[in-house]
Amino acid sequence: MPVGKVYARRVAVLASTAALTLTGLVTTAPSAQAAMPTPVSAATARTYLAALTVKAEGSLTGYNRDLFPHWITQSGACNTRETVLKRDGSGVVTDSSCASVSGSWYSQYDGATWTAASDLDIDHVVALAEAWRSGANSWSTSQRQAFANDLSRPQLIAVTDNVNQAKSDLDPAKWLPSRTAYRCTYARAWVHVKHHYGLSVDSAEKSALQSVLNGC
Repeated sequence: MPVGKVYARRVAVLASTAALTLTGLVTTAPSAQAAMPTPVSAATARTYLAALTVKAEGSLTGYNRDLFPHWITQSGACNTRETVLKRDGSGVVTDSSCASVSGSWYSQYDGATWTAASDLDIDHVVALAEAWRSGANSWSTSQRQAFANDLSRPQLIAVTDNVNQAKSDLDPAKWLPSRTAYRCTYARAWVHVKHHYGLSVDSAEKSALQSVLNGC
């Protein structure tokens, strides 16, 4: 893989280019690239947060990831994971089965850039287990499937795999992206998703979100 290869970024960011070292991990953020749907503004997120039901987290009793069917087919041969990889990457090339065979991906959570799709997980911003404890335990399977594959809300994002695994099912009181520049977007996305799906927040989670949103 050539070093220091410079390539044009999205047309939406005029005259914006970024030099990437494509030999593995790069920590310089690109100026722009495709991304998940834009979450509501900080002001709207604060309003949404105030409207969310506040109660203690429920139990994980009965929880199983299989109760949230994913990744479902989205178009042609492409499932949700493959669709997000194409959306969130730059210069992504896919094969006949929709697998990403080349491209680069910038992980908003930690500021790393990767050139192999295998280095990325698709994070559920509001984790499946977190949703279960916040009200999704009473949903139908079709509702949980819609949540787990939602491309319309800021719920799915391609990030460094071990960062996603470290996040696990933790809420913002226990985990926030190490890249502080993204925390405002992350909090806005979290509240946007919870509000859309009518999920509750616990008191520590709400306090953490208020703190982030107040600094946006």
